[in-house]
Parts: sequence; C-alpha cells; structure tokens
Amino acid sequence: MNNDKNLSSVGQDILLSGRTQLCMVMPYLSGELCALVPAPGDEITVSAATDGETLYYNASFLASGFLRSERFSPRLTMHMMLHCLFRNLAKRRGRDTALWDLACDAAVESVIDSLPYTCLHQRTAPARDLFLAECRREMKVLNAESIYRKLLRDRLPAYRIANLQRLFVMDDHGLWDLEDKQERERSERQDQRWQDAASRSKTAMDSLVSDRGTGGENLTEQLAVAARDDVDYRKFLRRFAAPREILRADPNAFDYIYYTYGLQRYGNMPLIEAPETREEKRIEDFVIAIDTSMSTSGALVRQFLASTYAILRSADTFTRKLNIHILQCDDRLRSDRKITSLEELRRYMEDLTLSGGSATDFRPVFEHVDALLASGSFSSLRGLLYFTDGMGIYPTKRPDYETAFILLEEPPLSVRIPSWAIRIMPSLPWKKPHKSFDDFWQEEILQELPEL
Repeated sequence: MNNDKNLSSVGQDILLSGRTQLCMVMPYLSGELCALVPAPGDEITVSAATDGETLYYNASFLASGFLRSERFSPRLTMHMMLHCLFRNLAKRRGRDTALWDLACDAAVESVIDSLPYTCLHQRTAPARDLFLAECRREMKVLNAESIYRKLLRDRLPAYRIANLQRLFVMDDHGLWDLEDKQERERSERQDQRWQDAASRSKTAMDSLVSDRGTGGENLTEQLAVAARDDVDYRKFLRRFAAPREILRADPNAFDYIYYTYGLQRYGNMPLIEAPETREEKRIEDFVIAIDTSMSTSGALVRQFLASTYAILRSADTFTRKLNIHILQCDDRLRSDRKITSLEELRRYMEDLTLSGGSATDFRPVFEHVDALLASGSFSSLRGLLYFTDGMGIYPTKRPDYETAFILLEEPPLSVRIPSWAIRIMPSLPWKKPHKSFDDFWQEEILQELPEL
C-alpha cells in the first residue's frame, strides 16, 4: 500500500516538474498548463489521459518514460494540454475515431517539434518525420482537421495506420468518449472554456512570439482555428433570404376576439376575416460558385450541393419559383448552369462534371454575376456562396450582395481574404468519410427533405 502511494507521489512529482519547465519557457501558456489537475489513474493503458479537466496518470508508465528521458514529462504535458487547447476532444464526435485520434496526435506533435525550447526536443523516428514532411507538402496548416482529411483520402491499410499510431501516440484518448447526455453537456461547457483559453493564448502569442520563427507561427495558426466560433450553417443560410408575400394564413396578424364577437353578436357573420397571405423571408435568386482548381473533387462538390439544398429546402426558405445559378470557375469561368426546380438540381448533381484544374482566380465569377445583374437575370439577389479552399486572387471591390466563402480547410496566414467577405468552415455531412453519392443522398439528404 505504501509502495503504491509512494509511486503515485513520484508520478505527480514527475508531471509537476515537467509543467514547471514549460511555464518557465512559455509563461503566456501558464494558465492553460495549470488547468489540468494531476490525479492517479492506474487503469490508464499508457502514460496518461485527460478528460479536459483532470490529467490522470499511470505512475509506472510515467516513471519508465522519465528514466528513458527527462524531457518525456514536459513533452507529455504539452501534448495533452494542446489536445485540449485545440479542442480535439469535442471535435471528435461524428468522425472516424482511429483516424481522428491519429490526426490529433500528429498535429500536436508537429507543433511541439517546431517549438524552439530545449526541454521539448527529442530524437524522432525517420518514418514519423517522413509522414509529417508529406503532410507539409500537401497542406499549408498542419492541424488535426487537415491531417484527418488526408488520412481519409489516402485510405491507408490497417497495418500502416497502426504503425503511424505507434509513432505518434503519447496519451490515452479513452476519456474522450461521452456516453450519456449529462457528460455531453459537461463537455460542451468545458469546450467553451478551452475555446476562450485558445483565444486568450492567441492574443498573447500575437504580441509576444508570432515573429520568432516557424514554431510560433505554427502554434498561432492552430490557435486561430481553435478560437474560431463554430458556425450554424442552417442559420447562416437564412441571411440570404428576402421578404416575400406568401399565400398562407398568418395567425399572428389575426385577432380572434373580433372574429368570435361577430359570430356571437350577428350569428354567422364575423367582423373580420383571417388574412390569406403573410410575409416571410424566402430565397428566390441565389448563386453558388464552385472552385474547380485541383483542390476540389466531384464527389465532394456533389455532397456540398446536396447538403446545401437540403438545408434550404427543409427550412422551407425557397419560393416555388427557383432561380439558382451554379458557376464553375478556376482561373476563368468554365460554366453557368441555371437551376429552376428540385429535380433539375438532382440531375445536375448526379451528372456533375467539373471543368478546370488550373490556378484559382475569384474575379471572373464576380464579373459574371455583375453582368447577370445588369441584364436583369436576378430580381432580388441577396448572396453568393463560393465553395473553395480560399487560396486565389480576390477582387478588390466589394460587391453589392453578400458573399460567403465556404472553406474546405483553414487557409494559411499568408492568405488575405478581403474584410468584406464572410468565411466559414461548417461541419456538415459532406465531410464524412467514404460514402458514395447514392448512399449519401439516401442516408443524409432525403431524410431531411419534407414530403413533396
């Protein structure tokens, strides 16, 4: 019994020693490093695990790691704190667990490798460095979301995934699973606290270390992603609706007192009739632009279009008369397809062929939409959705309609999206792995559409 107690005390001392070293070299992260309270957890299968509030450690594994290297403790502490700071725990829901855990470990380890602090340096395996180098060639920001998408695209065999897990694993992610509603509600509150912490940390780094090399830049980029508010895509699309008079009774504009009084006073003659029309916000004119550079694929675009239309249709925001223009553009406008009905959109998605593959220039789309407005093709155009990776040449002048760039992933800091543009990275079903379009339409879209 005393031996177990002494071993737990030794494990806690190891963790606190590592945390102290980190606080000395990174005082701007002291609050976040101290937010995880150490506690014994012998059931942990590796060195440690966290649920976002407590850092549970296996004293035997900690002691073994410390004997191999005195830098094991600060690196482990930093690894787990970054999981929380990047909000990896809450973002796991709806994703492939094994691939998401691997992506989170790889992203966190890449940040730690880039930090210029001796207490975090360690010799790494060539296969590990080769994988991270491959990721850097394919993506500008090495965050968990980008690496996860790469793993989905590559469809690596099971043995390859297992080898990568062995190279990057440092902690147990078993406590990330949420089994009941009460735990999920607690997780949401906890995630909000870490989002606020990411925002504070990014502000501190912007003023202290953002110009000290690639390590600070890498961490700052990921903090920017973690601090960003999640977007409710359904509510966002409603901002493109314009007021329209709809043939439907409006109970809020009808006073039943006068109606029933007339029936009581004069028999079968109400004093006021219910209005037959009401004013609602509906979408009639709409533009969807698709970036057809090398960054997009046909399946991804079809799923994006299906998800977008399902949301608009299920929210009852379309008028019966549709006027949707779907544009394809890379460095020049490739096609303009006018959609006037649900069935026409379905056929377009099923038979979709992307034209292009060159660099991205956003200006031709805006020039074409301006020409359509001048010719009277739209009666009340409120907005344009641009499905893209965000990297390209932007127009300098703000258009007369709202524009939203729906981003596949977080663009690098070097990309300057105009201040007048709305940029969002929604978490929607089109990001789910390995679905054919027919399965996606049946499982994700038709169940959202109302009876037609």
